[in-house]
Amino acid sequence: MKFTAALREPVMRDVSMTYVVKADIADPEAASFAFPACKTMYGGRRVAVGDVVYVFASETRGGQGLVARGVVTAAAAAPRLADVERQTPRVDVELRTIARAVRRLGRDDLRPFADWDDGRPESELNFKFYRQSTNKLCGVSDPCAAFLDGFF
Repeated sequence: MKFTAALREPVMRDVSMTYVVKADIADPEAASFAFPACKTMYGGRRVAVGDVVYVFASETRGGQGLVARGVVTAAAAAPRLADVERQTPRVDVELRTIARAVRRLGRDDLRPFADWDDGRPESELNFKFYRQSTNKLCGVSDPCAAFLDGFF
């Protein structure tokens, strides 16, 4: 899937940000991932080319949790549906895999971190992924990104 400038302008920035995506992943070993019309929350709609994204295979759909780290190769706002009044912003995102997780991190590992105000990266992930347990793309803090780097 490639995004054409005629349809939507790709998003680009000078400063890289970090995101996490939880989605149905058919092949965790893939060299690239595409997430068309991916739901966004917690700043996810600002994803842009060059940003780092940690990929989680949705465990409610048979996945194993954290599987890869990738870099965004294409990002564009998905068009809104004309007949729906209230919509969650969605983006079309493509990633190139740059690393595979070597340690497990999944829902069972994050479940104990339910004090969402304690400032821990595990709690941030628990809140963003499992408070509303839908597949989504979310922005994460720098401490959370540093925590996730330890799984590669």
